[in-house]
Formats: sequence, structure tokens, C-alpha cells
Amino acid sequence: MADLVMPRLSDTMEEGTILRWLVPNGAPVRRGMELVEIETDKATMTYESDLDGVLTIIAAEGETLAVGALIARVGEPASADTASADTADENTVGEPAGADIPGVRPAPTLRVEPAGEAPPAGEAPPDGEAPPAGESPAHPAGETPPIGGPSTHPVGAPAPQEGERVKASPLARRMARERDIDLHALTGTGPGGRIVKADVQAVTAAPSPPAADGPSPPAAAGTPSAPAMHTPSVPAADGPSAGATEKPLTAKGETTELELSRTQQTIARRMAESKATIPHFSLRVDIDMEDCVALRSELKRLGQAHAPTYNDMVVKACALALREHPRANSSYRDGRLQLHARINIGVAVAVDSDEPTGGTLIVPTVFDADVKSLGEIARETRALAARVREHAITPPELSGGTFTVSNLGMFGMVSFTAIINPPQASILAVGSVQRRPVARGQGGSDSGDQRDGERDEIAVRHTMTVTLACDHRILYGADAARFLARIRELLEAPAMLTL
Repeated sequence: MADLVMPRLSDTMEEGTILRWLVPNGAPVRRGMELVEIETDKATMTYESDLDGVLTIIAAEGETLAVGALIARVGEPASADTASADTADENTVGEPAGADIPGVRPAPTLRVEPAGEAPPAGEAPPDGEAPPAGESPAHPAGETPPIGGPSTHPVGAPAPQEGERVKASPLARRMARERDIDLHALTGTGPGGRIVKADVQAVTAAPSPPAADGPSPPAAAGTPSAPAMHTPSVPAADGPSAGATEKPLTAKGETTELELSRTQQTIARRMAESKATIPHFSLRVDIDMEDCVALRSELKRLGQAHAPTYNDMVVKACALALREHPRANSSYRDGRLQLHARINIGVAVAVDSDEPTGGTLIVPTVFDADVKSLGEIARETRALAARVREHAITPPELSGGTFTVSNLGMFGMVSFTAIINPPQASILAVGSVQRRPVARGQGGSDSGDQRDGERDEIAVRHTMTVTLACDHRILYGADAARFLARIRELLEAPAMLTL
């Protein structure tokens, strides 16, 4: 049989989570058939089989494994004789048959008693001796233990203490939360005691023990009852006692821990790495978008069903400016600059989610944006955003970026500072296009469209604020200022974007 290992589905992937097997265990598979859904550090991907045979699943749904770890095997099914022999060995060596079936008493295994007389039936074995196999002190021979689901605290596996971090897969945590199951009461059967989907399903599938009716049985005759302990009563205070304070562990109330998805964990790790290792500095400028607004309105009037957005214009302007300032289209690696020949613009896309942990941020790439028309960029960014939200984006579409544009203008944000996506040199944060009062005239106009003799005036113009965050190891202040000024010039004369 051939081994199937956790594939590397992106250039930054280190581990993946098995979300769902698309083929049941033991079913035949063909080359090219979709086998499993895997959550990577960037997206949820579907992995296809490159072999023909019968699938033997090794990794359960919800398990997180490193790249290269064994997840399944594909090959010829085992023969009936071999399967019978394996079953027989399993039933005679190790745990007794039926030990893993909830609510079923394991069949006793054959035990060779030492020479000598065995204790009479009904009597407990001498001190220091264990009860016979298949029996327990609580349930002697002839009695059936109560059926109440699988034991959650097996011998040798202490139950987690309250407040202790429970090792569980994201899928198991979600199922437990939906079914109101306390993970502290479960014992995981996954690697390293990790709670997986099957552990939660076993609890919900098992019937609950019936509640005892009637009063509790009286104490046995001749057994003295424990004397009642008298606790002196304390008069209730009218209000909180003087000097009483909340304990540090309870002052915040009940705390719920939520495990982030692989994508969210990767974002957290890379952004922390960026802020800790890259010397950021930022530049901010206001851009007159009056002509961009007029251009978009004209394209709509001419019947453009999907006219380019302001963000599409920003992407095109950045691409043209990067072609003129190649240092901004580079990366820093081990004391050297890597100048990139292609200009690939990453466009940040927010993915909403109903999960308590929130959504994610995915950055698909527009390749060769400097040689594509404004209309091509508009169509491509729209298609990429749709595939991101449908979880259909592929790893090649998420890699290769040399510059990033992040836009929060649709949420009404005037300005913000984004974090550089390493190893890129910079990132442009785009605010909303708003009508603002600005000074115009000979004294304060940058466009010079005021005729001589006219006075300065206050005019209402469509304005947008952008913030460029830079890696100071690559771009110095003057370099970044010239690059940002060129972006401003292109957006204030948008006819250049259509050439």
C-alpha cells in the first residue's frame, strides 16, 4: 500500500487540519478523485488522490498534523485470512474484545491462576491482589455494570482539572460547544490524548443513566451515622463588607477560550514577526479624487456594468509607480535586496464568519498589474474576491505578491496604518473617499488650475487619505516620499491609468 502524507498546499504551510474526509474508510478511490478537505494556513483546500486502490484512513477528522505526516494509505484491500488473523490477535492480546464499545462489558480474557487454592466465589481477593480480568471491585461476577456511556476517566489517564487547557481539535471544540458538553469531562483518543470528533460523538450517542427514584436507602444496621457538624451561623451583611475585593481569577467573570483557525494563527504569527523584526515607518498624504469620481461616473454612464472601483484605480496607480521605483518592489533577505522583475499586487480581502473567533484576512494576488488594463484589473480583483469568500481560492493565487493594498474605505475609515506583509517592502492603507472642504487657489493649489487674479477659496472636493508603511531597511524617507507622491499624481490625473 502507498502512503498518503499531509501535503504542502502553500509555500508557508507547516501543518494542516483534516476537516472532512470525502471518501469513507475502506472505499475504492480512483486517480483524480477528491479525498479530503484540509485547512491550511491560508485557505481550505481539497486534496485529490494520485493513486488507484482502496482508502485506509489513518488521521481522523479534526486532527492537526505536520506537513509530511501520514494521513491515509491507498492500495489493495487486505485478504480475509489476514483480516481474521489480525482480529484474532487484537482480541487476545492487549485489551479484551469489546473494550472500546460504549455500554458493552468487555469479554473476560483467559487468565492462568498460580498454583494454590483460589478464593471462594463472592469473597474479595486478599489485600494486594487484583480482581480477575473482566471484573472490577464495583461489579463482581454475575452483575452487569450500569450502561451510561464510555468511561471518561480511564485508569492511568487523570481527568483534566477545571481551568486547565484541554487539548482538542477545532472540530471537536465546535461540536462540544454546540451540544453543551464539558471538554474537561472527556478523555481524548487522538495523538497525545487530544480530544477528536469521535470522542464527542461517543458521549452524545450513549444513553444517559436513569435517575434513581425514591429516597436513598437507609444506612445498614449497626453502622453509626456520621454526627452532624454544626456550623455557626453568620449574620448576613446589609451590603458588601468593607475592604472586600474581587479575586484576580474571578474579577473578569467566566472566561471562555477559543482556538483560532490555522489561517488566523498564521496571520497572528506573521504579523507579530513583522512588527518585531521590521523597522516600520509611515507616510500619509491626502489625494484629490475629484477626477477619479468623474471617470468612474462616466464609465457607468457609458454602460460599463462593472466599472472599476476606486480600489482598482489605486492598484493600477501603485503598479505604475512601482515600475518607476523598483526599490519599492523588492524584499530584504539576509542583508541583501532582492529586486523583483514582476509587479504583483496583493489585494487584502476580509472574510466574514459566524464563528466566535471571527473571520480571516486573505490576500490574493493580481499578477503583472503594471501591464494589465484598468478593466482587466477590475474583473480580476472581483473574481479573486468571490473565490476567497467561496473558499475556492488556490495557493498559487495567494503567493508571489511584491506589494499589498489594504482598503478599509468601505467601512468609512478615514485613515489607518497597515502592517507590512513580510518580506515585502511596503503596504498602502487606503481610506474612504469623502467630500471635504479644501483650500484652492494660487496660494494653496497643487494643481495650478486657478486663473491669475482669482482669490484663494474653500471648495468641497472628493478626497482620500492613504498611508504608506515602509521597511526602513529597504526604503528611506525620501525614497518612500517620491514613491507615494507618484501614486498621488497618477490618481489625481486618472487618464494616465487608462493608457
